[in-house]
Amino acid sequence: MTKAPRAVLAATFAPGDTAVPAARRFTVEVMTAWAATSVLAVAEQLAGEIVAQAARAPFEVVWSHLEDGVQVEVRQKGVPGGVPTGPTVLVDEWGVTFSGEHHTHWARLPLPGSAERTAAEWSMEEPSRGPIWMGFLADASDLLAGTLDPDMVPAIISQIVVPRLAAWCAVYTWSGDGGPQRPAYLWHTDERRIDELREELATAQIPQAGGSMQLGDSQMLVIPLLARGRALGVMCLGRPDRFAEDVFQYAEDIGRRAALAMDNARLYATQAAANRALQRSLLPPNEPGEIPGLDPAVVYEPAGETNEVGGDFYDLFAAGDDSWRFAVGDVCGTGPEAAAVTGLARHTLRLLAREGYGVAAVLDRLNQAILDEGERARFLTLLHGEIKPVPNGLDVWMVSAGHPEALRLRPTGVVETVVTSQSLLGVFPEATFKAEVVHLDPGDVLLAVTDGVTERRQGGRLLDDNGGLAKLFAECVGLSARAVAERIRRAVQDFAPEPSADDMAIVVLRAR
Repeated sequence: MTKAPRAVLAATFAPGDTAVPAARRFTVEVMTAWAATSVLAVAEQLAGEIVAQAARAPFEVVWSHLEDGVQVEVRQKGVPGGVPTGPTVLVDEWGVTFSGEHHTHWARLPLPGSAERTAAEWSMEEPSRGPIWMGFLADASDLLAGTLDPDMVPAIISQIVVPRLAAWCAVYTWSGDGGPQRPAYLWHTDERRIDELREELATAQIPQAGGSMQLGDSQMLVIPLLARGRALGVMCLGRPDRFAEDVFQYAEDIGRRAALAMDNARLYATQAAANRALQRSLLPPNEPGEIPGLDPAVVYEPAGETNEVGGDFYDLFAAGDDSWRFAVGDVCGTGPEAAAVTGLARHTLRLLAREGYGVAAVLDRLNQAILDEGERARFLTLLHGEIKPVPNGLDVWMVSAGHPEALRLRPTGVVETVVTSQSLLGVFPEATFKAEVVHLDPGDVLLAVTDGVTERRQGGRLLDDNGGLAKLFAECVGLSARAVAERIRRAVQDFAPEPSADDMAIVVLRAR
């Protein structure tokens, strides 16, 4: 761990089940940025194995690009609970170091090739570079298209062109007023000169229109990054000697592809942020507080790489002095159209419940409200219930509007369906609903889920085939509501190797 790195990329991660996948995705982005595809698969597996031992608390993943290899470090505060184990992949070295309250689990992979050999290839005469350039341009396009993280694009740009086209590269992104900023990313073949180069660039006037200029002992080419008629920034290339005549053309080719990748990444990030904000707006604003005689738990996980706004929702709220309401629903489809119906349903439920309408009357009116949306309407499955504490447990008045069946678990391990499915919402104007009462004795557990649970697929098999959910639920005797919800969530996650393509909501109500 004593070699000076040529480049370093790091990211911090929260603990939990998403920690390992997130760290593996970060590793893929790093290896892609460094054009280290020869070790990408091994590096991804290596990072996953080390992170899996640190995922119980916040940690930082640091990748270092050395002269002849890459090194991963997983840094964490505090002493790990167990003895760290070595990687299963072949590495040059690995170990664990301690510094104060922090410990670092690290490993080093050999990296074929070197910057010097790559630069030598590009020192050929211009006619000899043609075949190399065509392959390089294709690889560069693949690398730039391989990330939708706007913060990673400048790093990829810099490490594509250094040392092939230049001794160093600085990528600027323009602020809202169009003025230059500090480089979003800066890379030099000699890592020791980066601070000196940063100081020189701080006093330079970067021409936004592009061109050539002298910066210290370097000739600098400035390539505008233009996409959809907008200037996103510039790519500055520098080297101590003169640029060959064909390099400017090569740099412009890279600049066009880089600008398109940067624009796509920004659009993707903007849409993802909007989706997450809309998703948060559709979740319950607050917890209902202590409910006498009830131990509740909820799990909600939207599907999609950007947490795309889906149609699943849940709610649990106070409806009066001595009653509470809950709901689990699933709107057909995803995206803004489904979100509109989700918002309508959740707000209608709360408003009518607090006006004193019973659960059946609420669904009658919600059905009509959805139909009134006309062409924008989406059908909706919904399980809605009212919880009332009674001397010997809880009475739950429920209506299931075409929703996956609700299950009750007895302390004896018996699981039974407790409510009859009635008409979907938003389909039949003449539909009416009738509430059924379900009594929960102390220790009884009520489970309500969306079809992201029951229809979790592995090949041609569903999780709920042959009563799979009921069998899983029967194994939860004696568990708290939170433990039951977590058991179901993990079973859904582990049922198939690929990520779920559907949203998932789980509501667990345990009488105590």
